[in-house]
Amino acid sequence: MTTTAINSNAITVIVNGERVSRQVPARQHLIDFLRTDLGLMGSHVACEHGVCGACTVRVDGMIVRGCLVLAASLDGSKVETIEGVSDTGEIRDLQDAFIARNAAQCGYCTPAMLLTAADLLAHNPNPSREEIREHLSGNYCRCTGYQAIVDAVETTAKARK
Repeated sequence: MTTTAINSNAITVIVNGERVSRQVPARQHLIDFLRTDLGLMGSHVACEHGVCGACTVRVDGMIVRGCLVLAASLDGSKVETIEGVSDTGEIRDLQDAFIARNAAQCGYCTPAMLLTAADLLAHNPNPSREEIREHLSGNYCRCTGYQAIVDAVETTAKARK
């Protein structure tokens, strides 16, 4: 067996509704697979330790840190990125609220914030401001001070009622 065969795995995943089959290095993280192999640049790489949340994506309906998940472990999984949920219109109202509330200043954290906020609203359609803050607490933002982000999520929750 060659070194390449030992250190890589064949996976088939559904990424944003499209079936993708690839050989991936055994130690390649999901975020690197998405960005480098698939050209999906919406999710970002920052701390690479799962602390900042910039690499947040959905795997089988659950938000995860793309820098902590190995791509090779996802054979048969469904992966959704900010590009996918944007294209379907699933988060259009959240995106509009982020724009209206100026909650997307530099934009680096925005994709992860939107996915995390969508996750919160899917599980708790009427969150308090404290619940919003708590759910978003794993996503760092250095520009907005979070007030505008919490306002945007709260506005969206109220509009959906």
